Amino acid sequence: EPVGRYGADAVRYWAAHARLGVDTAYDEGQLRVGRRLAVKLLNVSRFVLGLPGGDGAPTAAVDRAALGRLADTVAAATAAFDRYDHAEALARAESYAWWFCDDHVELVKWRAYGAAGPEAAASAVAGLRTALDTLLRLLAPVLPFVTEEVWSWWREGSVHRAGWPDPAPLRAAARGLDPRLPELASWVLGEVRRAKSTAQVSVRAPVDRLRVRADELSAATLRHAAVDLALASGATHLELEPTAGESEVQVRLAPR
Repeated sequence: EPVGRYGADAVRYWAAHARLGVDTAYDEGQLRVGRRLAVKLLNVSRFVLGLPGGDGAPTAAVDRAALGRLADTVAAATAAFDRYDHAEALARAESYAWWFCDDHVELVKWRAYGAAGPEAAASAVAGLRTALDTLLRLLAPVLPFVTEEVWSWWREGSVHRAGWPDPAPLRAAARGLDPRLPELASWVLGEVRRAKSTAQVSVRAPVDRLRVRADELSAATLRHAAVDLALASGATHLELEPTAGESEVQVRLAPR
């Protein structure tokens, strides 16, 4: 049966995808995605909560910009629930969850480990934990068991009795930053992964030079993420070059 094979969270995830007034077919593919999301959230939460510190406030632009993106997600999910559109609320929360787990955590994890010094690490961990706290509350209506389990690791009471997240403090944390910073950083990381995959090398393979060419505003925005991009990509040299031409990422792998 579905609950036994995929778990109750996965079944609830599949059901929550059904839009009101629309016929929905049983789809084991969606059940598998729901289970994968629950497991991913569990594993990422274990990593984030295993990092030391995190009691302060994020100060680095990358960490603050991630919270700004989360503020937009909270606002959109809240508006969807107000319209009784639970499927749209899930879509918004899920989109952020995959980005957070696959891109943002990978981007900042080396800084969180202390590779750029204690202050930079403290900011990364604080940002990760703030985002995780909010994300658990966003996903609790759809993934009630995994969110409750993670909540019990570090918070009192139940996530299902916790207040619904407020986008205002998240938005305030990102004030003054280009909201495209998370998207631009993910673009660069994605191009690095693609280059390594094409070369059939490990994602941890060192990069001799990483050169990013983008319009002047985008290049200036990406400078806030330069340390994280270099650490996450394994780049010895990172160049951010403003250009009036087409944006591109050039990756030169280190000799093997």
